[in-house]
Formats: sequence, C-alpha cells, structure tokens
Amino acid sequence: MKRRSIEPRQPRTQAEEGLCRALLSMRTVTEMRAFLRDLCTPAEVEALVDRWSVVPHLLAATPYREIHDLTAVSITTIGRVARYLNQGNGGYLAAVARAQQTRKPPRVSSTGRKQGDAARAPDAGARPGRSRRLADARA
Repeated sequence: MKRRSIEPRQPRTQAEEGLCRALLSMRTVTEMRAFLRDLCTPAEVEALVDRWSVVPHLLAATPYREIHDLTAVSITTIGRVARYLNQGNGGYLAAVARAQQTRKPPRVSSTGRKQGDAARAPDAGARPGRSRRLADARA
C-alpha cells in the first residue's frame, strides 16, 4: 500500500464507509461486476476472485495442495484466506452465509424432507485443531 505524504481531506473511515455503501447499493451481479471492473484493475479483480474461489474448498477442509491444483491459486494466498476465515473479522463467513441464503431453496418431497438433505452432526468433517468458527461455518 502506498504511503501518502499529505493528509487526505476526508477521513479514511468516512471514505471506507462510502465505499461500503456503494458496494451495498449494487443490486445485481451485472451491476456489481461493472462496478468492480471500474473500481479495480484487472489484477485486483483477479486477486479478489482467487481469494473467493478458495473459500468453499477451505470450508470443505480440502488440503491446500489440492485447492492449489483445482484453482491455481498460490499456497500463500490459500493460507492467507484460511487465516482470515479462522481469525478475521467474520466477513468471509458472513458472505458465505448470505450467499447460501440467496440460492434457490431445495425442493421438498412429498414426505416433507428436503431432497438431497443428509443428516449429519454439526462438526462432521471438521479437522482436529481447526478453529471452532470454521467448523461451525461448515455445519
């Protein structure tokens, strides 16, 4: 990140809040894609896409090397995303939860059960020593 030699006229927190409000104002994927492409360089968009693409694999406890083979994202980036999933501000997990809510709801069979719904314990698949936060997100 570049350092500024002069103080900005607008406080950083105010500018950050304005950016967050602008992001929240996008209503469709098409609008958001256009905004990101205007806001970011192609390399910055690629970095964001890379980070987001490894999240489902990390939540599924896929080994880093396998994630790298599937996504071509560097092991360093995968580790960074994993660290923020476990110890960050909760943004990745909130986005995952919100994205899951907006997906098409599962069909319900005549027996009242969701099709493809497998009963499992909340911590099923969690690796020993992994953060509780990450294990809970997978449940």
